[in-house]
Amino acid sequence: MATDINSVVLVGRLTRDAMLRYSASGSGFLSFTVAVNRSKRNADGSWTDEASFIDCVYFGQNSQSISQYLVKGKQVAIQGELRQNKWESDGQQRSKLDVVVNTLSLLSGGNQGQPSGGNFSSQYPQRPQNPVRESAQAAPQPSVVPGPGPESFEDDSIPF
Repeated sequence: MATDINSVVLVGRLTRDAMLRYSASGSGFLSFTVAVNRSKRNADGSWTDEASFIDCVYFGQNSQSISQYLVKGKQVAIQGELRQNKWESDGQQRSKLDVVVNTLSLLSGGNQGQPSGGNFSSQYPQRPQNPVRESAQAAPQPSVVPGPGPESFEDDSIPF
């Protein structure tokens, strides 16, 4: 039996302060963009950095409390999965890929006086892992607080 894998791991810096938003039901979520650099060799043989900008969404009961730490320039480590959002605008079909964050770790950078080293888990329910792989794993998986995932949010309340 083939199993699809949808897993994203990023370490990068926030391009702006995280935006705290609320769904129609009053649940909070954060949206932010992470810049991830990679080195690229130019035609003359010199190296330059090229950035990719990745939009992320964090659904969690602690969204409001951690939003103050997710500031422009803060380095974060993220584990999550890609989600494609589809909608229609002016008769045109549109889509966008976002990373739905399962775990978020604060690393370094950002405003002075901000803590580094916090780890947070999303409320987004994760699919159970394959039992064969799960028994072979030595490291424990991060715990996830069960709760409403993005499916419980109404389309009009999510800004993407």
